[in-house]
Amino acid sequence: MAKKQKKQAAGTPATVALTAAGTPFTLHAYDHDPASPSYGEEAAEALGVPADRVFKTLVADVDGELTVAVVPVAGQLDLKALAAAVGGKRAAMADPAAAERTTGYVRGGISPLGQRRRLRTVLDASASEHGTVCVSAGRRGLEVELAPADLAALTGAVLAPIGRRPS
Repeated sequence: MAKKQKKQAAGTPATVALTAAGTPFTLHAYDHDPASPSYGEEAAEALGVPADRVFKTLVADVDGELTVAVVPVAGQLDLKALAAAVGGKRAAMADPAAAERTTGYVRGGISPLGQRRRLRTVLDASASEHGTVCVSAGRRGLEVELAPADLAALTGAVLAPIGRRPS
């Protein structure tokens, strides 16, 4: 089974980018349920990782420019805070087809790493509270765990408080 996971991992642009950069990471595979209402919460539960350490990758349109927001799956993206973090005025969720086309990933498997076209990226500041965080490895059912500083460095992300905690 381990060989199969390695083979799958070799095929994702995210893990290829991590390996090429020499960045330490741990790959976690799990059986994805297509009926799951939340891919991120499904990942947290399947991996036994607190939901504040598993981050979802969202693509937003900030003043006409696609921007990646990486926030904990336990919360929501604050669009006003995202716009402010990149010096923009208005942010809205991007068209899913445009997000898939631009990143090269399918919805629910969009990784902040190894995107087809590198987009400006904002990582929620809460990531720095953890030794490691998990993000999509570029496929539903596959997560990569790495240090937040490495994630920020590889994506060129700025850290800003863009996530809203659930009420």
